[in-house]
Amino acid sequence: MILRHAIGEEVQSVERDTYAAGVMMIPIPSAGMLKAVKGVEEAEAVPLITGVEITAQLHHLLVPLPEGASYLGFIFARGDTPEAVEEAIRQAHSRLHFEIRREIPVLSMR
Repeated sequence: MILRHAIGEEVQSVERDTYAAGVMMIPIPSAGMLKAVKGVEEAEAVPLITGVEITAQLHHLLVPLPEGASYLGFIFARGDTPEAVEEAIRQAHSRLHFEIRREIPVLSMR
């Protein structure tokens, strides 16, 4: 609607979808190297879940908020009510498991 208005199109009416939709930005639980992601298929199989997108790259360093500026990925859902969508997202998230190995500092011996 905002884009239509910005380009000069007349907006006669606004029709909203009748379903509820939600997304969870999957937080990074701890700092370290992402070694594995498990449970994506199980999370996608939860009723009402429309997608699970893992955007973090394997073998890359993860930095949790507030120091970091990214997420592990996203879980999307649609359903009849906001409560059902929220519950589906929570169930899907509980099926995901991330193997994150802590960085071990290496001291230089000079």
